[in-house]
Amino acid sequence: MDTLGGLLAAPRARGAFALRTVMNSPWSLRILAESPLTLIAGVSGEIWIVPDKADPVRIGPGDIAITRAPDHYNVADSPTTSPLVCIHPGQRCCDLDGNSVLETMTHGVRTWGNDPNGSTVFLVGAYEHLSDISDRLLNALPPVLSLTHADWESPLVPLLCDEVIKDEPGQAAVLDRLLDLLVTAVLKAWFAHRDNSRPEWWRFQGDRIVEKALRLMHDNPAHPWTIDKLAMESGASRASLARRFHHLVGEPPMTFLKNWRMALAADLLCQPDETVSTVSEKVGYATPFAFSAAFKRVRGVSPQEHRMNVRSSA
Repeated sequence: MDTLGGLLAAPRARGAFALRTVMNSPWSLRILAESPLTLIAGVSGEIWIVPDKADPVRIGPGDIAITRAPDHYNVADSPTTSPLVCIHPGQRCCDLDGNSVLETMTHGVRTWGNDPNGSTVFLVGAYEHLSDISDRLLNALPPVLSLTHADWESPLVPLLCDEVIKDEPGQAAVLDRLLDLLVTAVLKAWFAHRDNSRPEWWRFQGDRIVEKALRLMHDNPAHPWTIDKLAMESGASRASLARRFHHLVGEPPMTFLKNWRMALAADLLCQPDETVSTVSEKVGYATPFAFSAAFKRVRGVSPQEHRMNVRSSA
């Protein structure tokens, strides 16, 4: 699997939040929910995403955006409209006085807004559990990324628009998978665009030696890699690999390998059928004790504490 493929394999929704939102101006939502990853797709009308620490992003029909935690932002009809409703963790929606507006703004199956016949319509899909999204993916993304309808074309948005308002057995699973597919398609298209908003690690794309070394570590993290073994397999000298890797990726190969193993371990520990022992073996540690010590040095908590923290947030 290539490096980008490893990132895009990460989203795994479980009971994700999916909603069709209908609005008439003036309107503005203050988003404090801190969902790990949220997709906003424009269907009709004009939407503005206004991050606290970045420039506003316009979303028109066919445009799409993804936001990531923990940044807060507004979604509104204009960058200057003041918030009228706050969306808190757990998708709890309240007015500015803290009173719930869920009942008054709900208009049928997964449809919500200030007017059931509103001229502005957009879809929201939010991953509610941190364990559903790899931290490797979250760290690779900006607080807000967007694509215009001219940048990409996909039948998934109309399909999600049709499916989100259905009330049928198994519909939650259908929406989870559609959200995974849509997020993956958007991220693939976004990463493919050559602009300044892509993460720094994208610079290694096209460097045959660095890409080969990265693929070796991604595909077989449990292998007892050394800089010499990686250099030999990548077709370069030890010094050349070390120099090129550090320049393009931003850290030495062995440091990258250690952090990659710990990121992979953090994902695996969220899976119910994995134990500390099985995870330690899969990421290349001889004993669970050695793995636990390394995990705590890198992540700041033990594997058991990491697992409990993720489960308590689910």
